Amino acid sequence: MTRALVTGAGIRLGRAMALYLARRGYDVAVHYATSQQPALETVAEVQALGRQSVALQADLLDEAQVASLLPRSAEALGGPITCLVNNASIFEYDNMQSATRQSWDRHMDSNLRAPFVLTQAMAGQGLKPETDANGEPVATGLIVNMVDMRVRKLTPEFMTYTIAKMGLWALTRTAAQALTPAIRVNAIGPGPTVKGHRQSEEHFQAQRSNTVLERGANPTDITAALGYFLDAHAVTGQLLCVDGGQHLGWQTPDVLGVE
Repeated sequence: MTRALVTGAGIRLGRAMALYLARRGYDVAVHYATSQQPALETVAEVQALGRQSVALQADLLDEAQVASLLPRSAEALGGPITCLVNNASIFEYDNMQSATRQSWDRHMDSNLRAPFVLTQAMAGQGLKPETDANGEPVATGLIVNMVDMRVRKLTPEFMTYTIAKMGLWALTRTAAQALTPAIRVNAIGPGPTVKGHRQSEEHFQAQRSNTVLERGANPTDITAALGYFLDAHAVTGQLLCVDGGQHLGWQTPDVLGVE
């Protein structure tokens, strides 16, 4: 039986991934912090697909609530969690001048500490690899961390958020080393996919059109990356930037006009 926990699964990309996993045959625990009604709607949609689902509230800034979330999910779904998607995130603006201890803690706790604790909990379930036709181990667990294409294209904007996501990318690689061969750990780095709360529609469309591919990503592109990781049994410790090539942007003032 395959069971998933997706954090922040009531809305936006978390919801898209929860429904995708349900279509792939997973029972899904839908975590939410404050979006109770959207989470319940996601649960209903998962159940309509013939899978078990439950909505579980937890504040990812509260260590005790984070520590209990995966065990609660496993208990509610009737067995160990085999796919963990660390999607929930706080994304608030600061820079070197405006960053405070509070903004540091909010970004570190939500984007790095919570995924670390959830990873520890998943590892503590005692998952064992299976064996394929060649007699080689096949991981039965998968963790997918939602990073950000910013880790490939650093700027001093959104500074503590970016530092936390850099830490999550480091966690992806080191956890992949630590948890082999039972659990694979990979990351997805979205670019302009869903309009941000602070963005105007004009700004969002301009951001999408100014990527290398002159387009952004859609939620189906994100779920396609998730599906690749589900199926790619020899892949661990990797990052897929699903961003229209935004992380490859090179036409900066220092190179413009250079032949």
